[in-house]
Amino acid sequence: MCALKAVVVPVTPFRQNCTILFNDESGTGTVIDPGGDVPMILAAISRHGIKVEQILLTHGHVDHAAGADLLREQLNDSRAEGSTPVPIVGPDRRDAFLLQGLAAQATQFGIEGARDVEPDRWLAEGDRVAIAGFDFDVLHCPGHTPGHLVFVAPQLHFAILGDVLFKGSVGRTDFPYGNTRALLDSIAEKILPLGDDIAFICGHGPGSTIGAERQGNPFLRG
Repeated sequence: MCALKAVVVPVTPFRQNCTILFNDESGTGTVIDPGGDVPMILAAISRHGIKVEQILLTHGHVDHAAGADLLREQLNDSRAEGSTPVPIVGPDRRDAFLLQGLAAQATQFGIEGARDVEPDRWLAEGDRVAIAGFDFDVLHCPGHTPGHLVFVAPQLHFAILGDVLFKGSVGRTDFPYGNTRALLDSIAEKILPLGDDIAFICGHGPGSTIGAERQGNPFLRG
């Protein structure tokens, strides 16, 4: 049985899936897309006894990233002196303008405690990240935002897709920087070729498999 486990904490008025992936044997884990409601995220971390190694961002939207800086601060404040700090990793640098405007965005949507954030490390297509002892490939999938990334563990038949592909839908592109063609190309050229047996957690709503979406997602027909 795979030691990788997932806890999903819906956060913010957008009910964004903040996902905590952790190793059930070692207790180490990664928090992905902490958009807000940091006390709820910390409670889930504590409840499962997870030692957070990093905070990972798929993209720079307020509901995915606005709680990252506060979470980093609170996790590091609780660490023993001399412990390795918890870094924020990702997304692609092309989302920097969104991360620099998080606090301003949050005021429009009633998200409290939001902070602008500077990642400790940017990611790019072709990188790999270790999550709870498992290697995940980094794919750049623009369209929803210019710097959107997804994280794929082929050996586990599992992926984190953020706001690229949902059960029965795809990410919004009705932003000044959105690009519908780029989003659909990202799905066609990078997501679908991963294989029908890849299960995924997305940024909102229930997860699915690539095979189920290939067959039944109305946005992928044609």
